[in-house]
Order: sequence, then structure tokens, then C-alpha cells
Amino acid sequence: MLLNDIFEILKYIIPALTVFLTAYFLLTRYMQKDTMAKAMELKLKRDKEIVMLRLQAYERLALFLERIGPANVISRVRVPDMLASELQYGMVKNIREEYEHNLSQQIYISSASWNLIVASKDEIIKTINLIGQQLPPDASAGQLINAIFTGISRANAPLPTEQALEVLKSECRELF
Repeated sequence: MLLNDIFEILKYIIPALTVFLTAYFLLTRYMQKDTMAKAMELKLKRDKEIVMLRLQAYERLALFLERIGPANVISRVRVPDMLASELQYGMVKNIREEYEHNLSQQIYISSASWNLIVASKDEIIKTINLIGQQLPPDASAGQLINAIFTGISRANAPLPTEQALEVLKSECRELF
């Protein structure tokens, strides 16, 4: 009788256990897939946001390189009756302010590109200062401007900002 009771109990327990285990494994698999799908969705959303931030950084740094070109700096800084030393100081100050405004963008681009941008900025400042030092103390802003553009044309090479901009564009194209 005891054996019959055990078989009778097993008749109900085994199918119930089979149903429970099947449901457990199906629900576990479903939950894993759902969790993975949500994680993938969050990763895609995050990646999209990062891509947008990086693209904005490339845009801002391209604008920075354009703005620190001698012609653009001169047009923003020069005022009538300015001395060469005043223009020189204003140009260097303006370039440094532009640089400081864009410092945070370095986290979105490669180190090589950032180093090239910094070197480009430094080279422009160095050129302005070297040319400014060669002029007499009472030289006019027009004399400094002429000397800068003469120096640029004699160099017969692209400006450092133009070279950096090409590298920046190239890096941006590789990413997108």
C-alpha cells in the first residue's frame, strides 16, 4: 500500500515538476533576451549621443582653426589708428581666449589631432610675435598686417591652421 501511495504521489509531482521546470527555463531565457535587448537599446542610444558630441567637437575645433587664422583674427581685433604692438597683443590675446574656450573639446578627438591643433595655435602665436618684434615700436597696425601677410606668402606653404584642419577633417571622415 505504501508503494502504491508513493506512485500515486509521483503521478502528480512529476508532471507538475516538468511544467514548473519548463516554465522556469522559458521565463529565464525570455528575461535574458529582454535584458539584452534593453542593454543593446541603451548602448545604441548612448553611442548616438556620443557620436553627436564628437561631431560637435569636430565642428567647434574646425571653427576654432578658422578663427585663429591671421586674416580672421586681424578682422576681429583691428580698430582704426591702432599701433602694431596693440594689434599684436590683441591678436595673441584673442587666439588664447579662443583656445581656452575650446579646451574641453580635446576629450572627443584623438590625441594626435589635439596635439596638432595646439601646435598650430602655438605656431600662429609665435609667427605673430616674431614678426611683431621685427617692427619698430611706433609701427602702425597696417605695417604689422603687411608684414604678416608678406611672411605668410614668402613661406610658400599652407598655414599651420590649414594643415591641422585637413587632419581634423580626415579624422572626422574616418569616423563617419
